[in-house]
Amino acid sequence: MRILHRVEAWLRAHHDEVIAWRRHLHAHPELSHMEEATTAFIAEVLAARGLEPHRFPGTGLMVDIGPAEGEKIAFRADIDALPVTEATGLEFASRNTGVCHACGHDVHTTIALALACALAECAAELTVGVRVIFQPAEEVLDGGAPEVIAFGALESVAAIFAVHAEPKLKVGRVGLRTGAITSATDIVSVTVTGPGGHTSRPHVTADVVYGLGKLITDLPGLLSRRVDPRTGTVLVFGTVNAGYAPNAIPAQGTVTGTVRTADMGVWREIEQLVTGLIGEVLEPTGCQGHVQYTRGVPPVLNDDVATSLLADALSNIDPQAVVQAPQSSGGEDFSWYLEKVPGSMARLGCFSGTGPKPDLHQGNLIVDERAISVGVRLFAATVDRYSRNGAGA
Repeated sequence: MRILHRVEAWLRAHHDEVIAWRRHLHAHPELSHMEEATTAFIAEVLAARGLEPHRFPGTGLMVDIGPAEGEKIAFRADIDALPVTEATGLEFASRNTGVCHACGHDVHTTIALALACALAECAAELTVGVRVIFQPAEEVLDGGAPEVIAFGALESVAAIFAVHAEPKLKVGRVGLRTGAITSATDIVSVTVTGPGGHTSRPHVTADVVYGLGKLITDLPGLLSRRVDPRTGTVLVFGTVNAGYAPNAIPAQGTVTGTVRTADMGVWREIEQLVTGLIGEVLEPTGCQGHVQYTRGVPPVLNDDVATSLLADALSNIDPQAVVQAPQSSGGEDFSWYLEKVPGSMARLGCFSGTGPKPDLHQGNLIVDERAISVGVRLFAATVDRYSRNGAGA
């Protein structure tokens, strides 16, 4: 575990500097596709260590360490923040009004940045090339992963890994799971129309509000009877809008929600099924429905061998660290990388162990910064493990 030991020594020597990076990133969050200052900061830190970062068109970048020839092992961090107002009260809280790192991406970025800088000091000892990817725009459906892949980030990459901060898991613990660890996430919007009319005479028109109500109550139930429940498929509506007066039946209304599934086969066919069911629900009401179905991201399907490699790497750090991660209904565009190469995403415990457990995408999320060193050591141990036996061992 030569690389792990070198990285651990580097972490001890640069602990305060690494924490300062994280706090700078946390205080200066930027929204998806707008991460200019974040990209510049990462590039500056990498260049100061003698590395040569390669910027993507727009925002984001990647950097290679070690042998230029042969296969590489990659690590991905996402760098964007959310349109959420921070409510932590931290001294280094967001200085950008209405924007904050409420999903731990500042931690992911710091882990990847520290790994790259630590490996830069022992690059000559690496027997496998390491690529560190700083991806923009993970938080939006038109996410950055497909663009990063198109820019060539996976060329020569044999396996890719990532971590995601998990505030429900105590710091020091790492959640692993083979197969689906997140869900596919699509958006469905239905515009329901009719002639409009008076509430005293619903029988002479088509009641749009009634049609919307039928969709809200019937569609999720029907879907649960048409799809195997073991696939974790669920439709939940988040908005409904219609009308302007209590005694007027409106001519139009809309309802929007998300469709999630952990099964790749279901995801490939779900749009047609949902669209067909919408028509069946609305037909008896006399209303018309226009469906806008937006495909999101597929589920993150962790490769068995790559996940086993992470588990072996963790055993060299703390045999008690590994826990079984539950399957999440959240979406993650790391899935696009796993469509191309094998890999695995781990859940990185970041709960301090005291007080209430926060949740992701909330303005009160506070991450225990000790999770950073756990993440860096996990990645370093993964490099060691891969260098020694390769992905297939």
